[in-house]
Amino acid sequence: MDNLRRLGNRIAVSIPNDEAGYLGRECPKCESYFKVTPGTGITTGNPPCHCPYCGEVGSTDVFWTKGQIEYARSVALNKITGAVLKDLKKLEFNHRPRGAFGIGVSMRVEGRPHPIRYFHEPRLETEVVCDGCTLRYAIYGVFAYCPDCGQHNSLQILEKNLELAGKQLALAATLDGDLAAQMVADALENGVSAFDGFGREVCRVHASKSSNPAKAEAVSFQNLGGAQKNVQALFGMDLASGLTGDEWDALCRSFQKRHLLAHSMGIVDEEYLKKTSDPQARAGRKVSIQPAEVTAMLGLTRKLGTHLASSLKCLP
Repeated sequence: MDNLRRLGNRIAVSIPNDEAGYLGRECPKCESYFKVTPGTGITTGNPPCHCPYCGEVGSTDVFWTKGQIEYARSVALNKITGAVLKDLKKLEFNHRPRGAFGIGVSMRVEGRPHPIRYFHEPRLETEVVCDGCTLRYAIYGVFAYCPDCGQHNSLQILEKNLELAGKQLALAATLDGDLAAQMVADALENGVSAFDGFGREVCRVHASKSSNPAKAEAVSFQNLGGAQKNVQALFGMDLASGLTGDEWDALCRSFQKRHLLAHSMGIVDEEYLKKTSDPQARAGRKVSIQPAEVTAMLGLTRKLGTHLASSLKCLP
């Protein structure tokens, strides 16, 4: 059995990357799927792998996907059965019958090696390059832990969304009339939505530090006044302390304008006047949204997001 013997007692199987250079991974705990690019991120030592979804940490050799494991098994069986067939082929013989009543004896080996079960790495929704360790990875959804260094990408995603809103403002400056006004309003709404999604995710990640984890995972940040009260009650921190008094008032006013855009087509009502004391607003009229105001709002949102993330991270 020379061919079989040459395989030894260990068979190495290389798992191929997909066409974009990603390698599929699967969490052993939550069984969620993600992808990483080998050669990026932490390239020294033997760092553990972090599940980007649930945060499970383990050695890299427990994050193989079911498809990869089945492929590796089939490759190993293909090599083993192929070697056995080659060895048995050498034992084939054919003794022809002799004489008028001779009896012939022959042995012939037939069969094929075990088939290889190939797999396909599915396309994911979001590609991320970690701003901590530069790992390139892909996930379902948006927010995640970096599979290499474990850093959560919430601030990074907030920054990207705020940059997109800023590009909308730049585009609005090249337009005229109603279209320009609509782009400015969209930039405002997108900035608020980005912070709401970010705030919810940061509270979810740190929910275990709160007085009520279930409520912490459901905090809304579309209304900054309400968010301030909830964060104070749950985490014991003042959300507004990350800004000056004037900055906080200006940001709350911008968030309230988004509320008007979303619920009353931008028409000012008494509730808005009561909450903002906006001297330029009149009940029953369309709220005024200027590009400079939205630019300032995006900067303050970035500042407040950094304050919220760092404050919750430092909690015991």
